[in-house]
Amino acid sequence: MKARFKPKFNIRKGDNVVVIAGDDKDLSKPRAVKQVLVDEAKVIVLKTGGEKVFCAGASFDELKAVSNEKEGFEFFSGISKVILAMQSCPKFIIGRIQGKVVGGGVGITAACDYTLAHESASMRLSELALGLGPFLIGPAVERKLGKANFCYTSIDADWRDSAWCKANGLYTEVYKTHAELDAALETLSKKFSEYSPDAMRELKKILWEGTEDWETKLFERAKISGRLVQTDYCKNAILKAG
Repeated sequence: MKARFKPKFNIRKGDNVVVIAGDDKDLSKPRAVKQVLVDEAKVIVLKTGGEKVFCAGASFDELKAVSNEKEGFEFFSGISKVILAMQSCPKFIIGRIQGKVVGGGVGITAACDYTLAHESASMRLSELALGLGPFLIGPAVERKLGKANFCYTSIDADWRDSAWCKANGLYTEVYKTHAELDAALETLSKKFSEYSPDAMRELKKILWEGTEDWETKLFERAKISGRLVQTDYCKNAILKAG
């Protein structure tokens, strides 16, 4: 398999705030997620480029390149590692959700500690339509939305608008313009950077209580996705969609 999920970020270090931006076009030097969570930072801001899409999930081209279950497991383990890094990070992670979120992007959004979104940032769990399922991101999404809402959104695979996302806990705040979003982000990140790192670390432990089994659970689910991506149903669905 030539392509697989590898997190690649631009890193801009400011006053106790690290910005992790998914708009790095240089794919030659992938960085492991935990390498960018620097000790000196007090706050992490997660963002992507453009205005229409925050994260559209797995690339169809990358999914097509998976040729066996082992490669499938390695591919889907990528998103598991991202979510686990966010879970174990002792810093607050703010998500700048400037556009739509789909599939794995919903899981990354749910794993943020605080999310500021643009009103265009609708979300969709589209995996079932491809012969897969939101297995890997399920724990993170369920933690934010609750079991019932995770059930509905994963089964019907319909779009939910930003108002629904805020009302049900995926987004903390929603803004009408990107300028308002960025102004709020700057104010909030500065505010968070003034908090006690020790208090922040202890609060994150409490906020993430009950997730201690995720490392085992997420990699077990990566195996399920790695197997399903090899089925004829999934391969045909990906060809039609891509």
